[in-house]
Amino acid sequence: MTTIRGTSLQGYQELILELGGDPSAVLVEARIPAAAVGSHDEFIDYRRVIHALEGAAAATGASDFGRQLALRQGVEILGPVGVAARTAPNVGAALRAFNQYMSVYSPAVSVQLRIGDDGMARLDWDVRADHPPPHRQGAELSLGVSLRIMRLLAGDDFSPILVHLRHEPLSPPADYRRYFGATVRFSEPGYGFTFPAAVLERRISSDSAVHAMAQEYLNSVVTTLDDNLTQPVRMLVRRMLPTGGLALELVASHLAVHPRTLQRQLAAEGRTFAEVVDDVRRDEAQHYLLHTRIPFGQLAGLLGYSEQSVLSRSCRRWFGMSPSAYRRNPEPVATD
Repeated sequence: MTTIRGTSLQGYQELILELGGDPSAVLVEARIPAAAVGSHDEFIDYRRVIHALEGAAAATGASDFGRQLALRQGVEILGPVGVAARTAPNVGAALRAFNQYMSVYSPAVSVQLRIGDDGMARLDWDVRADHPPPHRQGAELSLGVSLRIMRLLAGDDFSPILVHLRHEPLSPPADYRRYFGATVRFSEPGYGFTFPAAVLERRISSDSAVHAMAQEYLNSVVTTLDDNLTQPVRMLVRRMLPTGGLALELVASHLAVHPRTLQRQLAAEGRTFAEVVDDVRRDEAQHYLLHTRIPFGQLAGLLGYSEQSVLSRSCRRWFGMSPSAYRRNPEPVATD
């Protein structure tokens, strides 16, 4: 299910108007009813939201449209998920609430917290959808809102150490550093923040009674949404590809299931592990070829290939042409 609540576009129409554009025209083009924009009770197809954001940036000439829109949004767009986070005892518990319950806000979005041995934490944002269209504005919107939420939870003085973006800069890199207050790395394997793990221990003005009620409600809802295994497998595969150590057994271990159980559950969804890996590699190759200028040898490594020649053969199978030809003249990318 690739939907997201209408609050994901809170402030959208007003921003377009301020930038001299026509929000009605952009919404019609994206096939989104105006009444759904900003509504917590309305779900919108996530791909249409992506098109609405990219279309608004094009229509207004604002390459930073997603970052600007983030300044008009906060934790309130998440509804009960935001309530569970704001009433948690500390920042770590709040982020784990996002990880556990984000599907209530949008089954198409994933937020994951990882803690490393180096004393650093990583907050990752990802799209849980097969073959999503380019979503640079949506990604920057999400990271901008995430920064505002982190400052609400951890204090106004919070800034990440690093910001990770999968795409190349849409405006001068200095704009990103000023916006995020941190070093920004582009053409990275994923979207997210790196920050000191000690931040997770910061206390929040919690309300245990409200937190418990929010969790009870969210638990009753989330069990009906998280019954698909393919998407978490895709996210793990994408994360592990650059390490060169991708294996069915390793993915199964991360999901706390036996490898045979994982194979059976994927088969029940009409997929095999090899098919999921190939799909992820194709999507990653398409992204890096169309939206970055990284060398082909580096791309081969990001896809978990030991040789560039394997990348060339795969691109011919996926796209009917070599990596260099596809970068010059890509096939039309489906938009809906």
